[in-house]
Amino acid sequence: MRTVVFWDFGGVVLSSPFEAFNRYEAANSLPKDFIRTVNATNPDSNAWALLERADIDADAFDRLFSKESHALGHRVPGADVLGLLKGEIRPAMVEALRRIKAAGLAQACLTNNVIGGDGVTNTAASGREAAIADIMAGFDAVIESSKVGCRKPEQRFYEIACSTMRVTPDQVVFLDDLGINLKTAAAMGMHTIKVIDPTVALRELEAAIGLELLG
Repeated sequence: MRTVVFWDFGGVVLSSPFEAFNRYEAANSLPKDFIRTVNATNPDSNAWALLERADIDADAFDRLFSKESHALGHRVPGADVLGLLKGEIRPAMVEALRRIKAAGLAQACLTNNVIGGDGVTNTAASGREAAIADIMAGFDAVIESSKVGCRKPEQRFYEIACSTMRVTPDQVVFLDDLGINLKTAAAMGMHTIKVIDPTVALRELEAAIGLELLG
């Protein structure tokens, strides 16, 4: 059995921002998944990567993403994209986090994020932000790309997470909604779970850690 759980945040604990991207695309007559295409072009050095490593601020992201999207056929302001990042809290995932903590297993949040966005530990404690802050407080550690200067799927990001938690990869189950982020973790020896259907993912997690999380 694995004894440590690493969680992605947006797309796992929260609903995926990709859903909001698709709604925006439909409303603005853009090709489906266009925003994801921009983010996947030059993925190590584009506006998205630079922002998640805190190499640029929101204003610079707005300008650079607009330029990158325009080069691919449709100008999209980066500020619009940042406004789409706030997913809905998934109660079943929050309950699983609570049960795992109560059972005494270690947990960490591994998030590619931006300063002031979901997953940042110093968000204002009001309304939705307070609920997210409560969730974040349940983790033993939070590894944020905007603070450590690297991001998933870079191996260094996972090495920092393991070092922070004082564990080896073969002790870890890692949940993420992106296969590219899971690939590096799996190669290091983590048990990986791709989150598409939250219920299916939690059943897989139950089997990996030997703990009932649903029902």
